Amino acid sequence: MIKIILWDIDATLLDFLKSESMALKKTFLHFGLGECPDSKVAEYSVINQSYWNRLETGELTKEQVLVGRFEEFLSVNGYNDVDAEKFCEFYESSLPDCVEFIGNAEETIKTLSNSYYQYAVTNGAKAVQEKKLAVSGIDGIFNGAFISDDVGFAKPSKEFFDVVLKNIPSVNTDEIMIVGDSLTSDIKGGNNMGFKTCWFNPHHLPLKDGFKVDYQLDNLDNIFDVLKNENS
Repeated sequence: MIKIILWDIDATLLDFLKSESMALKKTFLHFGLGECPDSKVAEYSVINQSYWNRLETGELTKEQVLVGRFEEFLSVNGYNDVDAEKFCEFYESSLPDCVEFIGNAEETIKTLSNSYYQYAVTNGAKAVQEKKLAVSGIDGIFNGAFISDDVGFAKPSKEFFDVVLKNIPSVNTDEIMIVGDSLTSDIKGGNNMGFKTCWFNPHHLPLKDGFKVDYQLDNLDNIFDVLKNENS
């Protein structure tokens, strides 16, 4: 029986790509780079994801990710006069200006709050994630949030989830379900800890070798069927 649900935030509950696009376009204008076309947003998105992937494998620190992705993006586009650190700071401060739930995610977590403990687990930057949680109202629905900057470790590390386990009600690990869009962060983290895993996969990507997924969702509304199955 599932008693606790751990939720990833970006690209699971909140539309991160929309926030990313808005923030990057706003930052372009702020630094006098003109309009940022969607093609540049897509280019940056690929670079950004590659840096977060390297954080998950322990190759990079959070600080190296945050600035390094913009150093690369600005360099390959010839924006050599732009300070990557200042560019990053403005971009990060702009991300929470566009907070939008994916589908019926808000109604889903509100309904689940009547029957389950729910917590956010995220690798995002602390200031950004705290503002997102506040602006979206998630912090008023969930029982708590675990942000890697506070925890001192990032998903999918065992150290991150050890901290989570010390600060949530004591239950068996198979009574915990983690829900997220990232195989390498959320699902791997769940596999390492013996949690039930629910992969939010709206684009029907193929499941890669080495990951154990108990459930796949292309619509968060279907989590009620998952929980019914687990608790029957």
